[in-house]
Amino acid sequence: MFNKGNMNKMLKQAQAMQSTMAGVQEELNDVIIEESTADILSVKMNGKMEVLDVQLSDSAMDEEKDVLEDIIVTTINKTLRKAQDEAQARMNAVTGNMLGGLKIPGM
Repeated sequence: MFNKGNMNKMLKQAQAMQSTMAGVQEELNDVIIEESTADILSVKMNGKMEVLDVQLSDSAMDEEKDVLEDIIVTTINKTLRKAQDEAQARMNAVTGNMLGGLKIPGM
């Protein structure tokens, strides 16, 4: 038998979680993740996975082109993984891991 009271309660809980998740999304703007490689490159990214800053040391210009390209790719990917992990941890805290570790696209 259908219980309208339980359905309304679940709907209110879902709306509250949606509101809380929107708040977490907003907080992720202020989360700063920084990663560097070999004191040559530093990348800063926010929790929404937007690159905020890239700093190359003067010694970076002494590197071979292919080495520098590898350093750039590696550093950006390490920073991105950290940002994704942070965003996922914050979402899991909100959802009580109800999503079972499900990766949320864009998170």
